[in-house]
Amino acid sequence: MGTHPEPPPLPPRLADPRPVIIVGLLSWIVATIIVVASGDSLEQYVPLCIAGLGVAAFGGLIFLLQRRAVRRGDRSAQSGL
Repeated sequence: MGTHPEPPPLPPRLADPRPVIIVGLLSWIVATIIVVASGDSLEQYVPLCIAGLGVAAFGGLIFLLQRRAVRRGDRSAQSGL
């Protein structure tokens, strides 16, 4: 059968993960503020919001460390960040 042409590359604005990381972290911050401000009826969700903030911050940190490693030229770094 015939070969399929390569798909075009994504535009840079769609390939950039920074907006997704920022929106995710801000969403967890807003959710935490809403849960804390709503009173004790939603207090069971405070640990969930704190965990979400932690995971979002940890993911952002991993992203920043990988970008730094790529810029330094480390062989073990992921490329394309």
